[in-house]
Amino acid sequence: MSKEFVIGIDIGTTSVKACVFNINGDLISEVEKMNTFHYPQQGWVEQDPVEIERSAVLAVREAINKAAIGKDEILSIGFSAAMHSLICVNKQGKPISPALIWADGRSYAQAETVLETIGQSIYLKTGTPIHPMTPLVKLLWMKETNYDPYLQAAYFLSIKEYILLCWYNQRVIDYSMASATGLFNPSTLEWEPELLVLAGIEKEQLSEIVPPTKLMTGIKKDIAEEMGIEPDMPFVVGAADGQLANLGIGAILPGEAAVSVGTSGAIRQMIKGIQIDELQQTFCYSFTADTSIIGGPTNNGGIALQWLKELVNHQGSFEEFLAEAEKVDPGAEGLYFLPYLNGERAPLWNQRAKGNFYGVSITHKREHFVRAVLEGITFNLYQIGKALENMAGSPRKIYVNGGLARSPLWLQIMADIFEAEIYVSSSHHSAAWGAAWTALVGIGTVQSFEDIKKNIPMGKAILPNKENSEIYKVIYEKYEKLVKTIVKHF
Repeated sequence: MSKEFVIGIDIGTTSVKACVFNINGDLISEVEKMNTFHYPQQGWVEQDPVEIERSAVLAVREAINKAAIGKDEILSIGFSAAMHSLICVNKQGKPISPALIWADGRSYAQAETVLETIGQSIYLKTGTPIHPMTPLVKLLWMKETNYDPYLQAAYFLSIKEYILLCWYNQRVIDYSMASATGLFNPSTLEWEPELLVLAGIEKEQLSEIVPPTKLMTGIKKDIAEEMGIEPDMPFVVGAADGQLANLGIGAILPGEAAVSVGTSGAIRQMIKGIQIDELQQTFCYSFTADTSIIGGPTNNGGIALQWLKELVNHQGSFEEFLAEAEKVDPGAEGLYFLPYLNGERAPLWNQRAKGNFYGVSITHKREHFVRAVLEGITFNLYQIGKALENMAGSPRKIYVNGGLARSPLWLQIMADIFEAEIYVSSSHHSAAWGAAWTALVGIGTVQSFEDIKKNIPMGKAILPNKENSEIYKVIYEKYEKLVKTIVKHF
C-alpha cells in the first residue's frame, strides 16, 4: 500500500490535537483531547505534563483509527506546540513541577523589575518581550523565591521538549521554541550566556537547539505500539504554533499576515532575518536559521465575547449571539470597547490592564455591546498590526484562522478595518497542517516551505467595504486616543 498520509500534532493551551492529512492538505481525521487547568493561587496557571503527554499518544492513535489507514501508509509526523511553558525535570526525566504555562502571572514583580532596569537591552538581544509569560522571567521568580523544584531540577523544559524526552530520550528544542524562552539569541542561534547567569542556570540544563526539520528516529517501542505507528516512523521536531499557523495557512511571503483569534489572538508576519522593534510592542521569534516571525499576541480574543455572552445571560448559540451585532451599523453608535479583560500582552505588555466600555448611552442595547466587543477585539489587532508595518510593511492579504474565523460578520469587520483582503482556509487546523508540512520538508517528500501554498484548501476572499473602511478610520483614531489615555491609570 502506498504511503500518502502525514500527521500533525498540535499541543495547544486548551487541548491536544492530532490531525491526519493527505499530502494535498485535505483533513482526513482529527482527534482532540482537552487539557486540564489548575489554579493553585490567584494568577497561577498550571498544567500536568504527564497528562498532556498521555493525551498526545492517545490522540495520534485515535486519529489513525478514525482515518481507517494502515501504519504503513503514514509518511511522517510533525509537531506544533504552544510557547512559553516551563517544567522542572529531574535526572531521570521525570517532572518535579507542574508546567507553568504562558498565562501564569506569578512572576509579574520580576518582570516589572527587569523592565525598569535591563529590560531594554535583553529585549534588543533576544526579540522576546519582558513579560511573566516567558520562561526567563518564570526562572527569575523561581530563583528569587527558592522554589524547591527549581533548586532540585536537572533540566528545564517546555511541554514539547518533555514529550520528546519521553518518546526519544533526547532533549532537543527547535529555534522557535528556544526563541520564545527569552534565553535565546537569534543572531547566534545559541543560548545567551548573560541570561543563563541571570536565571541562575547552566547551559547543560537546557536542550540542544535544532532546526524545525530535525529528524527524530528510534521512538521507544512501547510508545510506538501505543500510538499504532511503526517503530522506525520518521518524526520531525517542527516548531511553535505561531510559526506553523502562518505556514499552514500560507502567510509566508512579504505583504501577507496571519491573524489567529480563538480564546486569545495574535497577528504575525514572516520575514527574512531578524527585525526587533525598539519600542518593544512586538516579538521577533526565529523559525529557521534565516527566517523569523514578527507579531504580537493578545490575551483577549473570543474570551471577551464569551464573557459578554455569560454576563447578559444569552441562552442561544454563539452564532446567534454574534448575529445580534448585524442589527447595528459600524461604530456601534459611539460605543467603544477596550478589550483588556484578561490583562494584555501586545501592544501594552501590561498584565494589570483592565477592560473598558466608553460612550455608553441609555439608547444602547445588547446588540450594540456585541458589536462594540467585536470591533474592540479587531481594533486591538489592528493596533498591533500597525506596529508591524514599520518592519514588514502594510499587509495586502490577511489569512485568518481560529474560532472567530467562522463568523462572516467578524471577517467583514476585519476586512473593513484593515482595508485588506481576508482569506480563510477551509481547514481550521493551520498549526497542525504547518507541522505536517514541516515533516514532509524534513523527510524530503516536498522541496520547500513555500510549496505549501499549492496545498492549502482556501475559500473565497472577503473584500473590504470602502465606505465602512472610511468610517472605521475615523473611529480608530478615537479608539487609539482612548487607549493612550486609559493606560495611564492601570
